Amino acid sequence: MSGGPTRRSSRTRHAVWVTALIATSALLSSCAQTIDGRAVSIYENPFTVAGLPVTDGPSGPRPGVKNSTLEVRNAEGTDSDIIATNAIDDIQQYWSQTYPELFGGPFTPVSDLISWDASEDEDEGIRFCGFRTGGIPNAAYCTKDDTIGWDRTILLPALIDAFGPMAVVMVIAHEYGHSVQHQSGLVGDDTPTIVAEQQADCFAGAFIRHVAEDKSPHFTINTSNGLNDVLAATVSVRDVDPNDPESVHGSAFERVTAVQIGFTDGASTCVGIDEDEIESRRADLPQKFSDADDDGELPITTESLEAFVRSFESLLKLDNPPTVSYAGSDTGCPGGTATEPVSYCSATNTIGVDVDALAELGTAERPRRGDVIPLNVSGDYSAYVLFASRYTLAVQNAAGQPLDNPQTALRSACLSGVITAGLSSENPEATDLEVWLSPGDLDEAVSGLLSDGLTASDINGVTLPSGFSRVDAFRSGVLGGQDTCNARYR
Repeated sequence: MSGGPTRRSSRTRHAVWVTALIATSALLSSCAQTIDGRAVSIYENPFTVAGLPVTDGPSGPRPGVKNSTLEVRNAEGTDSDIIATNAIDDIQQYWSQTYPELFGGPFTPVSDLISWDASEDEDEGIRFCGFRTGGIPNAAYCTKDDTIGWDRTILLPALIDAFGPMAVVMVIAHEYGHSVQHQSGLVGDDTPTIVAEQQADCFAGAFIRHVAEDKSPHFTINTSNGLNDVLAATVSVRDVDPNDPESVHGSAFERVTAVQIGFTDGASTCVGIDEDEIESRRADLPQKFSDADDDGELPITTESLEAFVRSFESLLKLDNPPTVSYAGSDTGCPGGTATEPVSYCSATNTIGVDVDALAELGTAERPRRGDVIPLNVSGDYSAYVLFASRYTLAVQNAAGQPLDNPQTALRSACLSGVITAGLSSENPEATDLEVWLSPGDLDEAVSGLLSDGLTASDINGVTLPSGFSRVDAFRSGVLGGQDTCNARYR
């Protein structure tokens, strides 16, 4: 954030809704489903993920399934090698069916697979794409020799440790997406890198949907924590510095969006991702820092929170705005339940804030020496977007909407997205703002929605098990506005 005011943390304990719908929701299309014989939008049922039922089962390799016999040069049979090779096998089976449907010709698997040890010294190790692989913790597709390779010693184990084995499957599916682009002629030398990367993310999302539909021989994934972890892994490999000319993969917000497009609408939709489509998703959101020394961090203080409240009132006008108490989150609400570090009391129309606890939540985590993959993305907007979500409860209260059900949680996330987009300095209606969005703030919001989810919770702090749905609701508000929130989450 930036603005006029002086510009893993403790997390709130909160409940998660669990209902019989998790086990019994019908699998239908990505656009509609049936509840009690009535066709409804998928957004009306908070216990589905893009038309799939929310499940809470295993995620990762299927037990008892024979490992792939695909040949991988330089492999050593480590867990990383086995997971990556099995992923290649399943991905190739997926594309052998999907490729002819999309491109009208036969599918040809990649020419070669290579495993390497990135812990070797630089200028040592097997060659991949013409380069020695020592000191290169990476996974990649090489266009010049149609090869996919991975580091089995640093990158893949770090992904597994941080997010589980399905994170490796996601990364390999992304790299195989580049192979599909190359084989089909979907991209060429003049294709912007961001387009190629977003398409590959989308293709990976389509394959993860294939796994979620129980069609993958070697892997399974649940649509609650399992899918949350895959999306969190996508966040971790985002472009960190938006001002770096080498930042060509997209922000966390953009990468997760591309994965969700593929998961929701399938591989055919990925083909349509181009510069115009990506630009439409960027809307008026900030893309780069005007000052290269700006870190986008605005300390959380009573003064900064007061400036936010005035901005909220400018963006989501209320005849009777809520009162804000900075004496703590527990306002003594009659019959109410306080949520830490910020809560809303509908009986008194009051937001209570524990400023110190909120500031701790909004403290950016610094990478530790030796960390390969960050577990989450935190910063000031992790706190400010949570504060915004409690203001949206006042907005819902004023509209006479329920404050204690799953739709409340999704509306809270969606309206928080509306506020987030409204805080952009590029927003033509943002004339009365005292604080402005910075590049990276959306990434902090998305990371929090996946790891914690309190921004997408009801008045009692109850959230939904699907981080996918929480992020999707937030993005709907960012790109669609308040009318979209009210239409989707009735």
